[in-house]
Amino acid sequence: MTASQPQFSWGSIVLPAYLPTLLFSLGEGAIIPVIPVVATERGASIAIAGLVAAMLMIGELLGDLPAGWLVARIGERNAMIGAAMLAVIGVVVALALPSVTALAIGVLLLGLATAVFGLARHAFLTSYVPARIRARALSTLAGVFRAGWAVGPFVAAAIIAWTGTSEPVFWVLVAACLAVVVVLVLLPDPERVFGVGRGAATDAGAEAPQGVFRAIVEHRGVLARVGSGIGLLAAVRASRTIILPLWAVSIGMPPEAAALVIGVSATIDFCLFYVSGQVMDRFGRLWGAIPGLVGLSTGHLILAFTHDVPGNETWFIAVAVLFGVANGVSSGVILTVGADLAPKRHPAAFLGAYRTIGDAGQAAAPLVVSAVTSLVSLAAASAAIGVLGFVGAGMLLRWIPRYVPGRRGRRRGDDGAADQAEGAG
Repeated sequence: MTASQPQFSWGSIVLPAYLPTLLFSLGEGAIIPVIPVVATERGASIAIAGLVAAMLMIGELLGDLPAGWLVARIGERNAMIGAAMLAVIGVVVALALPSVTALAIGVLLLGLATAVFGLARHAFLTSYVPARIRARALSTLAGVFRAGWAVGPFVAAAIIAWTGTSEPVFWVLVAACLAVVVVLVLLPDPERVFGVGRGAATDAGAEAPQGVFRAIVEHRGVLARVGSGIGLLAAVRASRTIILPLWAVSIGMPPEAAALVIGVSATIDFCLFYVSGQVMDRFGRLWGAIPGLVGLSTGHLILAFTHDVPGNETWFIAVAVLFGVANGVSSGVILTVGADLAPKRHPAAFLGAYRTIGDAGQAAAPLVVSAVTSLVSLAAASAAIGVLGFVGAGMLLRWIPRYVPGRRGRRRGDDGAADQAEGAG
């Protein structure tokens, strides 16, 4: 941080970064549970309704690379405003015609908007938060996102109870996105407040923003090595949200009991987000990544071997708690490692490529679970995910120390580990 830049404070990022994130994620959290319901109300089969719901993840995956280009060109605040308006357009498309196709297109547009919005806030915190508190800032971002997703379904439930139908819930997202735009327009542009150093460096002859494909080529080593491990972490995380409900059904657990257990797991997960950031800032990124991956992988393996044993519901509860702790202690690790690796001045292009790998892992997890379950069994699918998780832990244990310096290294400079690592080969 240069002498010409204002001193960083936590309060300075609450409104420009965390409040828009809370509003956007609350709107998303409200409509995600009702997407399959609306699809079936419009005549879709269960399989097609699942595909329509998956369009959100597909749109996010397709949008990551273009989002890197867009944020690099127009800046973080403008990108978030544009993403919020694209989400509004998606809702209008979904509601304009009472067809499954219109709903699918609208959800796809929301996925694209999510990719742009997520990358913009990630790039903003990467650029302007000091490295010594980076993990806490990004873990808090992850916690704010979880909070929005947790509150959103309750808002949806209240609206459905009031109106007797599901489609009005979509207007929650419209209201949230318009609130995001108002907040971002009324606040000072964070890039002008914090970006003096970055702008001055660029004017003085530093590198211009990279293109996405150039970033992929230049950072292919770190993307292939650390990125692959991060992709497996994202896959194991996504699997747990599918495995737990399916497992409860397969062992005959009452739905209300299963919902309570999963809710407790999510609460534990949420409560640990700031602890995760403190641990990573103090001891290093491996202390968040490895315990999280090992815990999630172990939980999958425990499920695989306890499906038909006496007391399988007790094992289910224990694994759900383990999942909550493991995911909580690794909260923000994907965001933080990406910020460590990205060039400090112009991170968007690199982060677009990095986030694509993580989102690909997240998107692949349901397909792996579905395919292995169809061919073998749900227990085999759980075991396969557990093994993949341990592979990911091994990859991160091998490559994070090489590409992400330890505490002392992170405090030496703010340009990101990628610049040093790529120079080292």
